[in-house]
Amino acid sequence: MITIRKLLTLEPRLRLRKCSAVFHQAAQRWPVGESDLVYLHDLQQTIRRTVPEVPGEGTYLLRLCSGTLTRTLCDDICYAILALLGAEPADWDFTADSGRSLTDPGVLDPSRREVRPFTLVLDRLRSPFNVGSVFRSADSFGVEKIILIEGTASPLHPRAQRTARGTTETVTWEFLPEDDAVALLEKAGPERVFALEVGGQQLADAKLPEDGIAIIGSEEFGVSPNLLRCAGKKVSIPMAGTKGSLNVSVATGILLHAWFTKGRR
Repeated sequence: MITIRKLLTLEPRLRLRKCSAVFHQAAQRWPVGESDLVYLHDLQQTIRRTVPEVPGEGTYLLRLCSGTLTRTLCDDICYAILALLGAEPADWDFTADSGRSLTDPGVLDPSRREVRPFTLVLDRLRSPFNVGSVFRSADSFGVEKIILIEGTASPLHPRAQRTARGTTETVTWEFLPEDDAVALLEKAGPERVFALEVGGQQLADAKLPEDGIAIIGSEEFGVSPNLLRCAGKKVSIPMAGTKGSLNVSVATGILLHAWFTKGRR
């Protein structure tokens, strides 16, 4: 944790960015310990001293830095700083999950998961944000393993880590060339393999395998022909909006929720 003395040596904008990151961590880990509360109070005073050095309307931020510390106030301070700086949150502004203090990053406990014999195949998802989001949904809905076809964004990319929120450590995963993935799917058999694609059976009506493999296609082109041939069925999500498709991570979350809840009936 950076000391107040060190903070005061930094250029004002960087000083505020550092404060923003700490307040975001505090909001994520609330409630925090007494020593952390003292430190956060000192940061509030540091921000009040710094705001006049930075061009822009800082009245709202100054008011927040006079308030009593709560989780909501910490989060408000974080984003008020970013608004004053005209900045977007950066990858390092976000931490995985709650630890014991602002200096303890914390880890997720895989033993708390209810794991199902579900496997996801991600076929060339190009956006690391989408890959990370899929991991988070996979952790929530019991996915045992994720297979990433070569060409898919790495789960270790900083932007994937940002949206995965630590779940790349709780869900098993590996990269495979397409040919190796096809061999695996053929061995599993079409009755265990299905693809999320347009033109398929409506998800609500589809019988999904209790022990199965779902293929998720790329944002632009969907499931590749070689992988699609391995699927015993296609399932689709009915929609009533003006857009003809959903974001791939959102669609995957809907599929996984349906798969998970069908298995509980």
